[in-house]
Amino acid sequence: MKTFSLRKEDVTHRWFVVDAAGEPLGRLASRVAQVLRGKHKPTFTPHLNGGDCVVVVNAAKVKFTGRKLEQKRYFRHTGYMGHERFTPLKKVMETRPERVIERAVWGMLPKTTLSRQKVKQMLKVYAGPEHPHAAQRPEPLAAEAR
Repeated sequence: MKTFSLRKEDVTHRWFVVDAAGEPLGRLASRVAQVLRGKHKPTFTPHLNGGDCVVVVNAAKVKFTGRKLEQKRYFRHTGYMGHERFTPLKKVMETRPERVIERAVWGMLPKTTLSRQKVKQMLKVYAGPEHPHAAQRPEPLAAEAR
């Protein structure tokens, strides 16, 4: 018996919608990363984009455990010596709560060009309960699978 390998022509992308309200950030991000990558399918092939599209709604209502809201900081560097910038999680949640989920999901994916493609094209995050992807008929991501 030969090893099955998925071809680009055989890939079908489904759409899922996930409600982030009351979900812990890490558990939500790991499940979304798994679906984006396609590891939930029996036809998983690491070098192909065989994952599904995910729409995350209510990003502003995601739950944080412990004192993360006060203590967690996001790091970035300007490129100049000594120019490190730290942004507190609380400030990011007030201004752009979508970025918190995008960054958490990105941290759980391998750092490859394929993963960058998946995050840009297949992950849609919205702060509120509304999203413009009704035409794709997204299904709710199964609670028992999360």
